[in-house]
Amino acid sequence: YLLALDRATGQTLWKTPRDNHTRSYCAPLIRELAGRTQMILSGDKSVASYDPNTGARHWLIDGPTEQFVASPVHSAKTGLVYVTGGFPDHHLLAIHPDGTGNVTQTHIVWRTNKGVAYVPSPIIEGDCFLIVSDSGVAHCFDAASGKLFWQERLGEHHASLVSANGLVYFLNDDGVMNVVKPGPEFARVAQNPIGEKCFASPAISEGQIFIRGERHLVCIGK
Repeated sequence: YLLALDRATGQTLWKTPRDNHTRSYCAPLIRELAGRTQMILSGDKSVASYDPNTGARHWLIDGPTEQFVASPVHSAKTGLVYVTGGFPDHHLLAIHPDGTGNVTQTHIVWRTNKGVAYVPSPIIEGDCFLIVSDSGVAHCFDAASGKLFWQERLGEHHASLVSANGLVYFLNDDGVMNVVKPGPEFARVAQNPIGEKCFASPAISEGQIFIRGERHLVCIGK
């Protein structure tokens, strides 16, 4: 079920059952989309949007797989929501979030099974949707059409992608940070080894990057 609590008191504000009673691991995406506040979740054998004020469901897409780990992302330019997963089937969906009810057959704008990530969350940067598979193949798509711009092997990944100043940071499991400028061609700006295994996503704050490795916490910046 989904549960909303009063932040001050812990009182239950609403509780909404989910249909399939299977686990999922994603953080919800909450945005003002299509003229309403939407809380979008992937998991429970579905992708679904709820009103976070009441728990009422706006729309639902069946599947396309059972479990999701990577969180959904939204592009302000295209207005689309992007979902990647999962287990046991691999799918990448771009969804128009203006529907009502079951929109499985009507609101998927584009879809592919190329470059699908199970654990690392993808990212939007400009006109590009970027993603890296767990096995380490990065893909860059045109966010609007789903056209594949490029793919590049960058090493196995658990960390999610982050961006700053128009650049996207890929931190692989071996602790190598690949800094990429999104665009129609693959452009690696820098490649820097941290010196130890890394599985956690980098955090960016006030011009500094924080990286948690196997043995050290590293801050990079002035």
